[in-house]
Amino acid sequence: MNVLLVHAHPEPTSFVAALRDRAVETLTAEGHDVVVSDLYAEGWNPVAGPADFVVRADPDRLSLQAEQAHASRTGGFAPDLARELDRLERADLVVFSFPLWWFGLPAILKGWVDRVFAFGRVYGGGRWYSDGALRGKRAMLALTTGGPEHIYTPDGINGDLETLLFPVHHGMFWFTGMQSVPPFVAWSAARVDEATRAGYLDEYAERLRSAFDAEPLAFPGLDAYDTTLRLKSAS
Repeated sequence: MNVLLVHAHPEPTSFVAALRDRAVETLTAEGHDVVVSDLYAEGWNPVAGPADFVVRADPDRLSLQAEQAHASRTGGFAPDLARELDRLERADLVVFSFPLWWFGLPAILKGWVDRVFAFGRVYGGGRWYSDGALRGKRAMLALTTGGPEHIYTPDGINGDLETLLFPVHHGMFWFTGMQSVPPFVAWSAARVDEATRAGYLDEYAERLRSAFDAEPLAFPGLDAYDTTLRLKSAS
C-alpha cells in the first residue's frame, strides 16, 4: 500500500518527529511505500492564492475555486502543489502528524489542506462524502497534546477531543470521501517521562500495523439524506 505522511512540526527533535520516524520505520517494515511531506523542512507555503497557478483563468480577479477548477482541467497547478496532489492521489492511507495547537491543526498543516484539497480535483461536481473523489482511502491523525487525557473529555476543561477533531475527521477527510481511522494521541507528550514516551511509540506502531483493518469512525453517507440533503427519518 502507499502511505502519505504529512508531518507538521518545526523542531526535528520533537516527539512529533519521533512519531514520524516510528511511522516510517513501522510501515516500511510492513511492506508499505511511505512518502513524507515534511512541511517545515520543505518550506511549504501554507497561503492559498495566485501563486498556486501557473496559468490563470481570470488574471484580473481571483476566485480560488474557479482557478482550482481551471487548473484541474488544464494541469495548471504550481509545481509544489502539483507534487502534493500527486502524493495525495497515490496514497491508500494519509496520516497527519502534528501537535494540537490552539485546539486545532498548526497553520502550516491547515494551509496544506487549503491548497491541496483543490476544487475540481479533490472535491466538487457532486463528489463529496461517500461519493467523494478520495473514496477508498483511509486517513489517520497522530497528534500530541499539551495536557493530560482527562482534560480532553466531555466534562474536561478543554472539552471533548473528538469534538475538537470533528472539523478534520468530518470536514476534511470524510467530506472528500476518506474514511478516518480512530486517531492516535500522545497525551501531554512534553510532560511525561521517557518510559511513557517509549510506550507511546510502541502503541503507535501497533496502531499503524492495524490501520488498514481498523473500524473507521462512523459518519453518515449520502444515502442517509434525501434529495434536499436533509437527514432521513429513522422510521
